[in-house]
Amino acid sequence: MRRARAALFALLALAAPAAAEPERVVSVNLCTDQLAMLLAAPGQLLSVSHIAHDPLSSAMLEEARAFPANYGRAEEVWLLRPDLVLAGAFTPETTVSMLRRMGVRVERFPLVTRLADVPEALRAVGAALGREAAAAREAAAFEARLAGLKGRRAGADPRAALWHANGWSLGPETLAGDILAAAGLANVAAELGLSAGGRIPLESLAMASPDLVLSGARYPGASEGEALTSHPALRHFRRGAVEDRDWVCGAPAALRAVSAMIEARRSLRGDEVARR
Repeated sequence: MRRARAALFALLALAAPAAAEPERVVSVNLCTDQLAMLLAAPGQLLSVSHIAHDPLSSAMLEEARAFPANYGRAEEVWLLRPDLVLAGAFTPETTVSMLRRMGVRVERFPLVTRLADVPEALRAVGAALGREAAAAREAAAFEARLAGLKGRRAGADPRAALWHANGWSLGPETLAGDILAAAGLANVAAELGLSAGGRIPLESLAMASPDLVLSGARYPGASEGEALTSHPALRHFRRGAVEDRDWVCGAPAALRAVSAMIEARRSLRGDEVARR
């Protein structure tokens, strides 16, 4: 699957037409929002998805505020008269097919589940925008920063568990799992048989006895599913908070999550040394 995803990004980059760069670009996906805001020429990007304006979900909130928001509906996007629409793996097929039937060029990009695939995602979006040089610079900068972060690892890996609403966790074949690995944290979900996303019972988590339990920010309002993340059974475990917005997309902002997890790992090691 990983090789297939990398090949798909390469094909997207090669398939982009050599014509003049598009002048009116609309992004309808949070992750393509981020890549487009990094790469687009001034005035080229017309609108980003409304999720890019959500403080809990958007890793580039301040940048997104410079662009009108859209809700990804085919009719509203068409009225913007785009010559290119950037879509993601979860963009509804009805939206994509309707826009294409109306003569709009739509480029759809796969989900990024590995940090190593971020440079290819940058290059693919850059090719679609006619911004290959900008994409090459961003890709090289990302690779250098990622290599530097990985180079700071030392010692055995502490064990961490991602623990979200309803006991949802993420295994090693996800972007979140790859972020943990890059930071030098072993993923407890893998020990419990999860390769991608899935639910871990509270009892199983407690029995696994992780060194660190990581949960995201709670959303406004009351939720029984989120209440599980503060269950009394977890009081004896070291807890940590994650900024959901930095974990969602395979984009350069994900390196903030890696840095935060490296700091969490160092804190765990510091506590261990202090106890000796």
